[in-house]
Amino acid sequence: MFLYTDLQARVAEGKPVRVGLIGAGKFGSMFLSQAPTTTGLQVTAIADLHPARAKASCASVGWTQELIDKTHFTDDASKIINKSVVDVVVEATGNPTVGIHHARQAIEQGVHIVMVNVEADVLAGPLLAQQAKQAGVVYSMAYGDQPALTCELVEWARATGFNVVAAGKGTKYLPSYHRSTPDTVWDHYGLTAEQASAAGMNCQMFNSFLDGTKSALEMAAIANATGLSAPDNGLKFPAAGMDDLAHVLRPIDKGGQLDNAGQVEVVSSLERDGRPVFKDLRWGVYVVIEAPNDYTAACFKQYGMNTDDSGQYSAMYKPFHLIGLELNISILAAALLGKATGSTQGFQADVIATAKRDLKASETLDGEGGFTVWGKLYPAQISLQLGGLPIGLAHHVTLKNDIAANQPVLWQDVDIDESLDNISFRRKMESLFAC
Repeated sequence: MFLYTDLQARVAEGKPVRVGLIGAGKFGSMFLSQAPTTTGLQVTAIADLHPARAKASCASVGWTQELIDKTHFTDDASKIINKSVVDVVVEATGNPTVGIHHARQAIEQGVHIVMVNVEADVLAGPLLAQQAKQAGVVYSMAYGDQPALTCELVEWARATGFNVVAAGKGTKYLPSYHRSTPDTVWDHYGLTAEQASAAGMNCQMFNSFLDGTKSALEMAAIANATGLSAPDNGLKFPAAGMDDLAHVLRPIDKGGQLDNAGQVEVVSSLERDGRPVFKDLRWGVYVVIEAPNDYTAACFKQYGMNTDDSGQYSAMYKPFHLIGLELNISILAAALLGKATGSTQGFQADVIATAKRDLKASETLDGEGGFTVWGKLYPAQISLQLGGLPIGLAHHVTLKNDIAANQPVLWQDVDIDESLDNISFRRKMESLFAC
């Protein structure tokens, strides 16, 4: 894309790409660590609930006091979502309701938005992306996060004429993790609660990675951006290393574990008995491709690609992702090229709140990574047929009915005010994009 070359042209014109960051947590801090060494990119404003903490984060990642003094810090994100202040806004709060609000404001103001907030994107991304397109605004996934990197591999495969059999990422998974809570999460990370607290690690956020919710959200985002399907009854998390992707991630009728070709899936770095997978892909992303003819299959072998036993299926993968350290790619693609590094195209998949244990009427749900529910991936059509409550709306709502462990929570099971702005926006998205 020659982004750096184009950026230097902006430097020569004296027109740096101006960025506003909303949410200076881990992801935001990783991005901020790269900003001082990116000539032509200027972080003009940072919005965080705790501006003093955001300033301290900047100092901790290498910002000079002079640079900190030149940057506007605020606890009011609306003050930085303005074309006179920024060219691109990065939404990195992780709060789905807040994220939708910020995205809509950016679209109204004509400001490009990079949506680190996958929770908001899965909740209402199809409608947000549609509104952004109509307004001439880029609505983009965040490069460095696994969904955008996976979408890039899918784009590569399709542009070179391959059928995409499967795409997704790796993670550490065992079935028991679905029951993990903020009280048990650090045992799985080999930390004490005190060590995690001292490092500023949020137990509920980290638990969402462990209990399967974040994997479901990221696969939904990929499905919605690429048109790939979601499995009918949730992710299977098969154990598979880099050498095994093409064998494991092919359809069942071909000897693999996929329900169908053209599907998202997450592979585990652990065997079901807890043994580590050989050459695991815990931190990476992948795409499994199918040779369209015998000649191509022969080329797979000639050029040393890993294949299944038929030689027809192979995989490309990236073993690592650098999260916020790579975010500049999305920012510069939006500002310089008017392009997204992955963006929602439709409503293919959804993530439904699912009971971690037997829940009783009158209990209050505590959302992603909490004590009560985890998020399970479904095709959007099945989600709508069930009337499933999106995980992004399972925060601070009260149950009207008992829910058995591992069962989905439905809209009808909760006391929720559908006149609220974010809920009515979600309902509008459902009506417009129902399969």
